[in-house]
Amino acid sequence: MTDTSNIKPVADIALIGLAVMGQNLILNMADHGYEVVAYNRTTSKVDHFLENEAKGKSIIGAHSIKELCALLKRPRRIILLVKAGAAVDSFIEQLLPYLDKGDIIIDGGNSHFPDSNRRYEELNEKGILFVGSGVSGGEEGARYGPSIMPGGNKEAWPHIKKIFQDISAKADGEPCCDWVGDAGAGHFVKMVHNGIEYGDMQLICEAYDLMKRGAGFTNEEIGDVFAKWNNGILDSFLIEITRDIFKYDDGSGTPLVEKISDTAGQKGTGKWTAINALDLGMPVTLIGEAVFARCLSALKQERVRASKVLDGPEPVKFTGDKKEFVDQLEQALYASKIISYAQGFMLIREAAKTYGWELNNAGIALMWRGGCIIRSVFLADITKAYRQDPNLENLLFNDFFKNAISKANPSWRATVAKAVTWGVPTPAFASALAFYDGYRSAKLPANLLQAQRDYFGAHTYQLLDGDGKWIHTNWTGRGGEVSSSTYDA
Repeated sequence: MTDTSNIKPVADIALIGLAVMGQNLILNMADHGYEVVAYNRTTSKVDHFLENEAKGKSIIGAHSIKELCALLKRPRRIILLVKAGAAVDSFIEQLLPYLDKGDIIIDGGNSHFPDSNRRYEELNEKGILFVGSGVSGGEEGARYGPSIMPGGNKEAWPHIKKIFQDISAKADGEPCCDWVGDAGAGHFVKMVHNGIEYGDMQLICEAYDLMKRGAGFTNEEIGDVFAKWNNGILDSFLIEITRDIFKYDDGSGTPLVEKISDTAGQKGTGKWTAINALDLGMPVTLIGEAVFARCLSALKQERVRASKVLDGPEPVKFTGDKKEFVDQLEQALYASKIISYAQGFMLIREAAKTYGWELNNAGIALMWRGGCIIRSVFLADITKAYRQDPNLENLLFNDFFKNAISKANPSWRATVAKAVTWGVPTPAFASALAFYDGYRSAKLPANLLQAQRDYFGAHTYQLLDGDGKWIHTNWTGRGGEVSSSTYDA
């Protein structure tokens, strides 16, 4: 057991987990003048880090949890950057014997928000302040300024606010970090961020596929298109890196992107977003399609067999105006992106009502403007929309976005029509357009659906000009008058 009797509490904050994100976040904090304790379960990593990347910086190594806690000033502030799930609970259990009331545990990993809700409650009973904080931006963001989305026990915020806002990215001088809400709200917002990231990436991939398979663009031409788009309304981190991918030359004469297997991986946060949308009855269709597109990509061998036996349109030489096609595709991508974010904020709005959280949509949009994977110029317009009207029901009701969608409409429809005609799958583009047309429909065919449900299952229905009563009809004359219960999806 480590002897800590002579250790003086000199450090401002500690971080457990010396993978890429953890190391870079420590270096970021040290660069901003904070004394940081570094710890890893494999303690040899601590020594290697201190002898290399952390050498000469205000970073102290700890070789035990007890030593880590002894080195910290009160209230102790400890960030966990370890694998979500059991590892987080394990480290919390190891920390508890050495903590006092008012000390702060911050889970900075990609934890599922129900786990953060549970940890918040359990630690609150012990007098420990729990913070579940989303951190986005990858390796570079962690090192030079990530987007940070903290939620949990608000009593912790005054003690971590300066550190977090100092090390976070800045957008127009404002930190991309603010308090999100109670319990698991921080990790919920990070989950939605990741879901939107899934949608953005799928939309970009579909645009690439339309250019490549549909219009026969070369990889160089595609790279030029993304370079152009990155200087306009689509200016964003994901468009920027896509440009770089198509411009990358590995010296083989064949673009590297063409050598990469077309089977996509996922870590689950997009799936969590889609499942939560279903749980809350919110039509977050684009993110759902983005998740399913990754699932479909994984069926590689099956798809190869299907490609040899299933009929469909064959690619033909594109003879249209390439500039006109690219301009239409840009507008279609922009409109679909608006829908994706509108759906994401619909989910955030419903979660706030369901879980009793006070969520600041303008603040959330601001947090996503810099440092994170979905950062873009576009998010400044979302921030502005919610600052103008904090109670905005839907982004599509804001004049800026309503007008942008109106302008994009013809190009959006032309692009989806081309995709269908060419046989190029565009589940995200198409679902975005379908949602838009459904959302702007005063009447949908769900009246027939309700009649069907009542016919086969006596699930009842309401009349448009009725008093809200639920009615059952004996459609065949053979059924009874007993009705089934119903519920809201």
